[in-house]
Amino acid sequence: MIRFKLGEMIEKKQFSEGRRITINEVAAATGLNRMTLSKILNLKGYGTGTETIDKLCSYFGCRVEDLMVHMDDVDEPPV
Repeated sequence: MIRFKLGEMIEKKQFSEGRRITINEVAAATGLNRMTLSKILNLKGYGTGTETIDKLCSYFGCRVEDLMVHMDDVDEPPV
């Protein structure tokens, strides 16, 4: 499963800039839909396209691996 670290990236940017950053601000700056960002933040295992990932990496000035991480599906029963 891919886990997005969007919340952590927002917190890091808030700390470095010394101000609060909202989802609406990220949406406006990236051109992404606010609902998409909310799903990335709140839905475990949410999948999105490479264009969204690219826009978020550009906004945060980060690499893909800073924004997302692969995790083993330990909760899934073996097939």
